[in-house]
Amino acid sequence: MANVTIAIPTFRRPRGLERLLTALAQLETTARVFVLVADNDAEKREGYDLCQSLRKSGYRWPLEAIIVPARGIAQTRNALAGRALAYPEAQFVAMLDDDEWPCAQWLDAFLRVQYDTGADALHGTVISVFEKVAPAWALHCKGLAHLRKPTGRIAMIEGSSNILLTRECLEDLPKPCFDPAFGLTGGEDKDFFVRLRDQGAHFAWVDEAVAYAYVPESRTNWRWVLQRAYRTGNSDMRVFLKHPQRAAAFAFEVTKIGGALLLSPFLLAILGPVPNRRAEVLCKLFRAAGKIAAFFGRHYNEYAVTHGV
Repeated sequence: MANVTIAIPTFRRPRGLERLLTALAQLETTARVFVLVADNDAEKREGYDLCQSLRKSGYRWPLEAIIVPARGIAQTRNALAGRALAYPEAQFVAMLDDDEWPCAQWLDAFLRVQYDTGADALHGTVISVFEKVAPAWALHCKGLAHLRKPTGRIAMIEGSSNILLTRECLEDLPKPCFDPAFGLTGGEDKDFFVRLRDQGAHFAWVDEAVAYAYVPESRTNWRWVLQRAYRTGNSDMRVFLKHPQRAAAFAFEVTKIGGALLLSPFLLAILGPVPNRRAEVLCKLFRAAGKIAAFFGRHYNEYAVTHGV
């Protein structure tokens, strides 16, 4: 029987956190589960207080909440990793965000594929659930579109929404596991997986490990989508520059950026009337702009703003 710590970072989303904890209490699993919540709001402590209330009312799983005073998603993930490793019986650490919630079979689907593939880190499907009906073009944009892949081995994991890690992933990685320099910008998760890959870790995707992600209306607009594309490009390039690269890889990145800058005006002129294609072209252009900004040391602090409650 597997022992799994489910680690949840939270910041000023008490309703989302309650929805997630309710879904976890309804899991259909044979695993031994421990739920760990790290509240990154030392002032309001809404997530921490919610956990204390659920514990008193007889929550299904052992539940612990900690306060992380240092602001930042990387700092919060590091606190979760450190606390999870303090439990000697924990074989696996799953991570979900506080705007997500899993289906009932989520955990056992992860564990089954981990057993079959021997993967060190696994990512599950993420289905977007919109507060209001989203425009069709939004369904094709990164950060809003569903994340799905066939179950099986994959070369790389890009993000930390809906993941399962073996204990060794956290134990063997030099500390801190998540780089605090990415605390407010995001990208700490991609850097984490790049470091795991470089240490020889194997990855897998689990299509049956479904989590749902709440998308508030404040995200389904051009401004948020393009800011997200800019941030993604910015943080991706910062991760790229952080790690030693071959000259060929560097040249390839420069070529992609140059191509996006040169071709986007022509593609917009041709494809602009089609909303889905216009979104694709604009997102590539803004990602390229974010990468260029990273070359000059500029960062975009996406996590300074919270969407949803």
